[in-house]
Amino acid sequence: MATVRDLMSTTLLTVEATATLTDAAAQMDARRVGAALVLNGERLSGILTERDILHAVASGQVEGTRVGAWMTHDPETIGPDERPGHAAAIMLRGGFRHLPVLDGDKPVGIVSIRDLMRLAIDDEAPRGA
Repeated sequence: MATVRDLMSTTLLTVEATATLTDAAAQMDARRVGAALVLNGERLSGILTERDILHAVASGQVEGTRVGAWMTHDPETIGPDERPGHAAAIMLRGGFRHLPVLDGDKPVGIVSIRDLMRLAIDDEAPRGA
């Protein structure tokens, strides 16, 4: 049976809460990712998503704004050995599309709704197609 570890991305984009929102958005765009983990040292303190950036742009508060002002503080997380269905339930209940993966207190990955859909489609796709 698949686990979150099997699906998660381990190539993490991390930023500090003191980084500018513009710099973080540029890094996300360059890496083609929808979320960045916000670290305080080696500990997860938040997550910055495309939706957070959209809210900042809509409010007109982008120039000079820091990541810490718009990130989701203390986001929900999941362990790498949890079931993908549990990750999906957390995301659906919370209304978000990215879930940090922690092994103890250490960020080791991120799982997205796209990762979960890829698993679902692989399970449903006709063999040989």
